Amino acid sequence: MSTQDPKSLIRIARDAGDHSELEPLDLGARVRELRKARNWTLEQAASQAGLARSTLSKIENGQMSPTYDALKKLAIGLEISVPQLFTPPQRDQVIGRMAVTRMGEGAAHATTTYEHELLAETLTKKQMLPYRARVRSRSMDEFEGWVRHDGEEFMYVLTGVVRLYTEFYEPVEMRRGDSAYYDGSMGHNVISVSDEDATILWVTSLS
Repeated sequence: MSTQDPKSLIRIARDAGDHSELEPLDLGARVRELRKARNWTLEQAASQAGLARSTLSKIENGQMSPTYDALKKLAIGLEISVPQLFTPPQRDQVIGRMAVTRMGEGAAHATTTYEHELLAETLTKKQMLPYRARVRSRSMDEFEGWVRHDGEEFMYVLTGVVRLYTEFYEPVEMRRGDSAYYDGSMGHNVISVSDEDATILWVTSLS
């Protein structure tokens, strides 16, 4: 496996998800669903949004296209943002799921520079990829190039001392308890500068 392993790990996580295309959103049905989720009548929802009952009824039944001003009023009345009006609910969303990974029981993925241990491996369709890593590298010369991948990344030092190299910033030395949050598409590499291999927790977004 190459030193671009974090990108490979993200691909592994994504391959486990559902990549089916979303159907076009029915705005009227979405508004009705949001209203009923709050147990509001048409009158109550219209009052909350500052719209006429007839206007809201026409929107829900697809008989009129609301103006942006009406959309803003709807969003304020429903206590959501305008983009959320156009975000379809996840059909297979599961409430309250959880995965526990015992020490040393994560899925191992080793490279010449890192030893990765994937956490919460049993959960599919994750929005984040958490993994513990042992940093073997001691020099930037050990890397074939910058590591880059989609999404954002959070790094937390668990043991030892590391140096975080990034494409656009000066190298940063980090010790136990230090953390960094950065754009994953920006080139980055980490080396251990302590006598022992350092260990870090990495969490990468899958969006």
